[in-house]
Amino acid sequence: MTGNPILLPVIALLIVAAIPVGPVMGAQGAVPIPDFAGSWARTTFGFELPASGPGPVRNLARRADGASDAARLVGDYRNPILKPEASEIVRTRGEISLAGRDYPQPSNQCWPMVAPDIFRVQGIQLLQEKDRVVILYMQDHQIRRVRLNRTHPALLTPTWHGDSVGHYEGDTLVVDTVGVKVGPVASLDLFGTPYSEALHVVERYRLIDGQAARQAQESNEREYGRPATEQAAFIDANDKGKGLQVQFTVEDGKYFTMPWSGSATYRHAANPWLENVCAENTHEYSGREVAVPHADKPDF
Repeated sequence: MTGNPILLPVIALLIVAAIPVGPVMGAQGAVPIPDFAGSWARTTFGFELPASGPGPVRNLARRADGASDAARLVGDYRNPILKPEASEIVRTRGEISLAGRDYPQPSNQCWPMVAPDIFRVQGIQLLQEKDRVVILYMQDHQIRRVRLNRTHPALLTPTWHGDSVGHYEGDTLVVDTVGVKVGPVASLDLFGTPYSEALHVVERYRLIDGQAARQAQESNEREYGRPATEQAAFIDANDKGKGLQVQFTVEDGKYFTMPWSGSATYRHAANPWLENVCAENTHEYSGREVAVPHADKPDF
C-alpha cells in the first residue's frame, strides 16, 4: 500500500486526539473529590489528642470525674513542645485563671481566631469550588478562603487567617497556611498558647466512618466535658452517616521546640445555623472596664 508520507503522522495525531481522556487513574482506579457538603458541628472547644507523638497543651486543672475543668484553664506549661518563653506565657495565663479571672483571648475579646484555635467554633461548613474551598465558621462571621493547586506568594502580607493553599490527595483535602498576623491576644488554644508570624499549620480534612466519629466525640467529651453552651450547634443524635475530621500539625520556631499535632471531629449538625456574634463592648472578659473611644475633635 502506498500513501502520502506527510499525511500519516497527521492522521495518527487525529486518531489519538479522538480518544477520550478520563480522570487520572491510580492503582485502584479514579478517586473522586470528596464531598464535604452540609453543616457540621462538634460538642467541645478543645482539641483531640494524637494517638502518638507530640500533642497540644492540656489542662492541669481537673474535675472530680477527671475531665478538664472549664472554670480553671491552667495549661500544662511543662509540655515539652513549649520553648521557655511560651511556657512562661501559658503559666502566667493559668495563674490568672486560678485567680478567678479570664485572660484575654480571641474568643472573649472578639478577635479573629487562627487555625487551630478556630476549631473551637462548633459549627463549620466547607463550600467546594473548582479553584478554591471556602470555610465558614458559625461564630463571628469568620471566613477562610483556600486557593486550590496554588503556591504561597513570595512576598506575603500577614493577614488574620493567613494565606491558605490546598490540594486534594485522594479522599483528603490538604490545606497549608502561613502568613498569619499576630494580634494583641494571639492564642492557639483554650490555654493561651502563643504563636508568632512564623506559624505554619497543615490541615488534612477527610470523611470518616460514622461510628469512628461518634467515638472521637465521646473521647473528647471525656477529656473536656460538655460545654455549658453549645453555641447553637447541636449534633444529630440519630445520624449514622460519616463524620468530618481535620487532623492538623503546627510548627512555629519561635515558640515551639518541635511540630505537634491534634485533631477535631465534626458530625452532622441537627439544626440550621443561627447568628452567633461576639460584639466588642466596654465590659472586658478579663475583669476590667475600658473607656469608650472618643476624639477631642471631629474628623470631618
